[in-house]
Amino acid sequence: MPQINVSLKEGASAEQLDAAKKQCTDQGGKIEHEFKLVKGFTASFPDDKVHTMQSNEHINVENDSEVKTQ
Repeated sequence: MPQINVSLKEGASAEQLDAAKKQCTDQGGKIEHEFKLVKGFTASFPDDKVHTMQSNEHINVENDSEVKTQ
């Protein structure tokens, strides 16, 4: 399963993060890592269901990828 990064949008509550985690696991995802500085998490998530997470108005969803500095 591909990995996605999920983070709360500005103004979203801790309850909305909990709801996003539940939505993720209810749809077959597995939370791999929870962020400390940003309210969010990385999850392995079925590729064919990512659109359901993206429709949540309180979160940002993006593919997990390697970040490099110059």
